[in-house]
Amino acid sequence: MAVKLDTRTVESSVAAEIYISATPREGTSLQDQSYEIFRGIRQILRSKKAHILQERVFATQATIETISRARSKAYADFDDGVSPSLLVGREGLSGPFAGVQVHAVSSDPRCFLRSKSGGPEVIDVDGRPCGRILHLSGCTLVTLSSISALQFTEATEQARACLEKSESALKQFGADFLSVARTWVWLRDILSWYDDFNRVRNKFFTERGLIGEGSRQSMPASTGIGLGSADGSKCAMDLIAVLGPEGSPQFLPAVGKQQCALEYGSAFSRASRAVTPAGETVFVSGTASIDARGATTHIADPAGQINTTIENVRAVLADMHCRDQDVVQAVAYCKTTEIEEIFNALKDDLPWPWVTTICDICRPELLFEVEATAMPKPAKTH
Repeated sequence: MAVKLDTRTVESSVAAEIYISATPREGTSLQDQSYEIFRGIRQILRSKKAHILQERVFATQATIETISRARSKAYADFDDGVSPSLLVGREGLSGPFAGVQVHAVSSDPRCFLRSKSGGPEVIDVDGRPCGRILHLSGCTLVTLSSISALQFTEATEQARACLEKSESALKQFGADFLSVARTWVWLRDILSWYDDFNRVRNKFFTERGLIGEGSRQSMPASTGIGLGSADGSKCAMDLIAVLGPEGSPQFLPAVGKQQCALEYGSAFSRASRAVTPAGETVFVSGTASIDARGATTHIADPAGQINTTIENVRAVLADMHCRDQDVVQAVAYCKTTEIEEIFNALKDDLPWPWVTTICDICRPELLFEVEATAMPKPAKTH
């Protein structure tokens, strides 16, 4: 087979959540790899009567058109019109196509509340389908993908507009950013303007009462990374928001071995925890080789950074009562293929479903970053 499909399924009495991590194998053409990946994903989801909630494609810019055509052909009428997040990095050791991640949900159609389709309903933002809302008994979930603002030229203007457009989408359902459990921020040329991005986000979160005097520091877990959106935008955003039950999500500004990132100017929680259709999900933010004071460690030492990063992620998971086998998705962001090669020699020690991509991290001296999603103590997993 030209691809590897890693599927993690977590079930409750109400629903099943399905996480798929698909990566190509060497020795086959891009066209064959792409078609086999999406055909395999469709077969898995069809067999489970599942609906996609979020989907991400990691590849180089030159491959996006071929991959998108293969997806359309493989999915056919399975496609609900919401495009995946098409994320552009540099070519890695396995070639120009790094992989695909899918988060999906399955339930008895009668359990989908307020649904005409028997599954999640599509959300339009500015006339474009770019999200989904899922109403199940005990849980309402919103996902948004590839929110961007190409009408603006400046990177900071695009960043502010992404936040405002996401907020506007949530307001359709009586929600706001206090409901957002997790964001992913795709920052083209991250090293040239990451501090500026942080100032934009900090100002927006302060204005909305997420941080600042009198707030509870209700910052989503987040990844801010140097992957570009294939549409050419300088900033694009994905998110997951939990509109119910009350009290979800919960935000953990400091957890594991690291203190609150806001202390050095970056407004995100180290992790968040939320009720999701099949139980409870822990979202671990993008994590690197950074100590409790916010300083980079193991500078110019790739193996040291990789090992420390994984230790930091595992410390967060342990505090959240998650085991290694509870991790349902993970992304390794490597600065170069040399870093990826070192990581490849170490990654098999963990049973996490990896997708690895090549891009810049948020500091020039950082070589490696990891994010993870886990579902602890599930009722049933296989």
